[in-house]
Amino acid sequence: MKTIFITGASRGFGKLWVEALLQRGDNVAATSRTADSLKDLTDKYKNQFLAIELDITDRSAVIAAVNKAKNHFGSLDVVINNAGYGVFGAIEEVSEKDAKDVFEANVFGSLWVTQAALPILREQGSGHIVQLSSVLGVWTLPILGIYNATKFAMEGIMESLHAEVADLGIHVTLVEPNGYATDFGGSSAVQSDAIAAYDTVKAGLGQTEGLLPEDYGKPEATVAAILKLIDSKNPPLRLFLGKVGLKKTERIYAEKLQTWRAWDEVSVAAHG
Repeated sequence: MKTIFITGASRGFGKLWVEALLQRGDNVAATSRTADSLKDLTDKYKNQFLAIELDITDRSAVIAAVNKAKNHFGSLDVVINNAGYGVFGAIEEVSEKDAKDVFEANVFGSLWVTQAALPILREQGSGHIVQLSSVLGVWTLPILGIYNATKFAMEGIMESLHAEVADLGIHVTLVEPNGYATDFGGSSAVQSDAIAAYDTVKAGLGQTEGLLPEDYGKPEATVAAILKLIDSKNPPLRLFLGKVGLKKTERIYAEKLQTWRAWDEVSVAAHG
């Protein structure tokens, strides 16, 4: 039996994973902006489940929530940073407020949870931080540049953290889902005000590899992978979810390496 703290648990991947963890007997502390959205789990699992109402952009509230979970269950084995949302719009279209807000949630919210958990995990000498990233933290798509940027930021933070805590008994994993049939592009997403110059790019986005109907995975199929990940004694730094991510990543990075090698003479000359 493990104790798991997970953010963004009211729907999507979060709700699926929480239900699976509870069903197998784990203790789960789960956060949502409204505790009422988790009432069904509270009623069903009672002592095994702790619902916490939380705005992850409030650092002091995050620290209190993580410590509440640890004090309630007595330990903390796994932290899953799942909360976040998408912003759709060309770089020129995204407003200042929308850009800042999504960084507050997707980057700083995860950072605050991680910073709150680390002293507990260090004292225990064990633990696993799981960061929900995206294939869009590894490569990009147009019209999702600001969202891409939040995931690229978490890739850098978590890869550095992995090296910092490797000798402290703490594991770090970035989970990289490709497209899934969730509400990512629906009610939870922010749509920027359109500029006509980008209409052609947007029209072609639906035909992009990785965004075709057959490329979208079934969210419930991720459950077994997440359970296997958090039960692993030697979890990977990165785990792709779905059939698209690794295949496209290999092709994109091969193209990047080819370009870098073509310019290597210029690069070396610039060394002095």
